[in-house]
Amino acid sequence: MSAPLDEQTPATPDPAAGRAGRGSGEQERAREQASLARSSALMASGTLVSRVLGFVRVALLAVAVGGTSAGVGGQVFDVANKAPNNFYILVAGGVLNAVLVPQIVKAFRMPDGGREFVDRLVTLALLLMGAATVVITLAAPLVVRLYSEGWDDDWLVLGTAMAFWCLPQVFFYGLYTVLGQVLNARGSFGPYMWAPVVNNVVAIAGVAVFIGLFPDGELLEADAWTPAMVALLAGTATAGVALQALVLLWPLHRAGFRYRPRFGFRGIGLRSAGRVAGWTFAGVLVGQLAFVPTSKVMTSAGHALNEAGVVGASGNSYSYAYLLFMLPHSLVAVSLVTALFTRLSRSAVGGDVAAVRRDFSSGARTVAVAGALATCAFVALGPALAGAMFPSGHPIGQVLVAMALGLVPFSTTYLVQRVFYAYEDARTPFLVQVVVAVVVTVGNVVIWLAVDPRWQVVAIGAAMSAANVVGCVLGLALLRRRLRALDGRGIDGHRLLRTLVRLLVISAITTAVGLLAARGGRLLGEGRPVDVAVLVGGGLLVLAVFVLLCRLMRVRELEELAAPLLRRLPLPGRR
Repeated sequence: MSAPLDEQTPATPDPAAGRAGRGSGEQERAREQASLARSSALMASGTLVSRVLGFVRVALLAVAVGGTSAGVGGQVFDVANKAPNNFYILVAGGVLNAVLVPQIVKAFRMPDGGREFVDRLVTLALLLMGAATVVITLAAPLVVRLYSEGWDDDWLVLGTAMAFWCLPQVFFYGLYTVLGQVLNARGSFGPYMWAPVVNNVVAIAGVAVFIGLFPDGELLEADAWTPAMVALLAGTATAGVALQALVLLWPLHRAGFRYRPRFGFRGIGLRSAGRVAGWTFAGVLVGQLAFVPTSKVMTSAGHALNEAGVVGASGNSYSYAYLLFMLPHSLVAVSLVTALFTRLSRSAVGGDVAAVRRDFSSGARTVAVAGALATCAFVALGPALAGAMFPSGHPIGQVLVAMALGLVPFSTTYLVQRVFYAYEDARTPFLVQVVVAVVVTVGNVVIWLAVDPRWQVVAIGAAMSAANVVGCVLGLALLRRRLRALDGRGIDGHRLLRTLVRLLVISAITTAVGLLAARGGRLLGEGRPVDVAVLVGGGLLVLAVFVLLCRLMRVRELEELAAPLLRRLPLPGRR
């Protein structure tokens, strides 16, 4: 709304004033974009360091207990250490991420700055997480049976022992998310992304000590594991997660946050938060239920291959491939969307639909460009990448190739969900999750019945990609309908479609070039040195072709994505 004109001022538009107003608005948007870029770059740098350390961790873990069906300890530890993350997501992970930031942003408008509301919200979250952790840990034997299939008694006993050590991670994952989201809502994004560095350092130390004390861990059968071995491997994994959460107390204190436990949760405005939390929990429940048969197919395949003496992809292979798959998503999508979510929530609360649309369109196009580059590299060089990182890593690379086809839809859906959460709408993402879960479950049934165990885990990666594509298309359609209902406009579909078509052409050409380079490299022979050579040479070629084609086809989002990083490099002529 315009300010009223002074009574003595002629009611004639001033062109200069109009230009100044437009200039001021453009400058404000430019400042917002610069702030978003700085926040995203800070988080991406923390994520990059954490992920690099994460790769060191899993590479050492593969040496310690195996990364394919050949290692019994690696397969069993994968189930035990994956279970707390699955249960955390089920109990509160998605709920906390969907609820906390929008609710805290709204609470900042209260007379006390939202202090009492935030204290009660945090208290409720911690109570629920603590109670859930106790119940889940006591149910460790059932948890291992839930996520495994076809295991011998010795495997189940080892898995249960590891799970007792790992399942307390559920509480510390929840604490990390609660403290991190309070920081995010206050505009402090860096600590949340840097804290996992501590986790990885502790875990790396634990695995390194394990290798030093038990150098033949990969070759051990399940009944050869001792309580000391279990405590060292699984205990340090849990210690890392605990420190990851506790380290956030210091930046929170510096930011002026003083937590005081407050009880009595009625009448403080949590009704809307409860509604969002309910739908979010339902969506996460559907996703986790769909993962149970996925885990059973993978563990059954890994056990069958181990019994047959065949080295192939197993459940731990899937986990390592998923870690690689998540790197570009975490570096770009998570970092960007985490910084963007607070702004989206603020715009949604303020009724500024145009700002929501603008931020979504910019974010979606940036995420798509980064994901497309990563997809080209993974599809062309996935086996070489995994072979360079892990012993007998090519099966891991095959799973990565299958997963990578759904990377762009996966990251885009992540942003779409956050737009709905900004409007306190968790029902729509739930509907999308149901459809995704159905596709995954149907895929699992087909894989179980029709695919040879040697290729079942790879096929699961392909089914995951198909589900991500379906979920993305549905999510975009529903978001378009939502924004059109608010102001008669959609999601900036023309710009999004134009960018997507260009990226499809660019990706097809780049991937073809990368595959030719990888095939040519195989003429040198086999082994880790060849994989490293293929990865370095092919990676540089893929990057060069992708960047060149983006410039030729005027895909500007790549330059915008790289600008914050380039500004930090000591380039010639720059002071």
